[in-house]
Amino acid sequence: MDRFRVAHISAGFAFLMLLLWWGAAAYPAKDDPKVVTGISPERVAGFVHAVLQAHRTIYTTQIVNRLQEKGVVKAVEHWEQENALPLPAQFLQHSGRLVAESGQGIRYRLIGLSPIYQRNAPATDFERKALESLNRSPEAPITGVVASGRKQYFQAIYPDRAVSSACISCHNSHPLSPKRDFKLNDVMGGIAITIPME
Repeated sequence: MDRFRVAHISAGFAFLMLLLWWGAAAYPAKDDPKVVTGISPERVAGFVHAVLQAHRTIYTTQIVNRLQEKGVVKAVEHWEQENALPLPAQFLQHSGRLVAESGQGIRYRLIGLSPIYQRNAPATDFERKALESLNRSPEAPITGVVASGRKQYFQAIYPDRAVSSACISCHNSHPLSPKRDFKLNDVMGGIAITIPME
């Protein structure tokens, strides 16, 4: 079994164990006063972010970079039409859509103040202010409670840095990109993780 499959299975198993642990912590035995009564949404968002970062790093370094270096296949924006791999940002966006469609209420997506496509712009004032704050000080996520209709959600916006040359070259050369001077480790935007409060 290749390293990618082992890493993917390991990450999936770790995420499953996290969900099982969270469920046990969120719904403890009522008669045991020593049992934890829940887990904070900040920690849940941190766990989700850690899994997303691990999957994205493995995809970027062990799949995209390796296969491109060997000339096997490239990662390109129009990957479906060109029989190629999705770019790392597209990988995260597509997996976020699948999670949103699962009906669990959790969502995640990439957002930015200077996105190539407007659908990746901040959707709320909270997201815009969080991105502005992360540009100034990217050490910690920006968190808060937001409302959608009658429901409340916890939202965490984590800085999304330019960690590979593929990120930089795509944004700096794309004809629709409003910003073309990204450098390695620049904050390009954020990963918005949204969790239902119910």
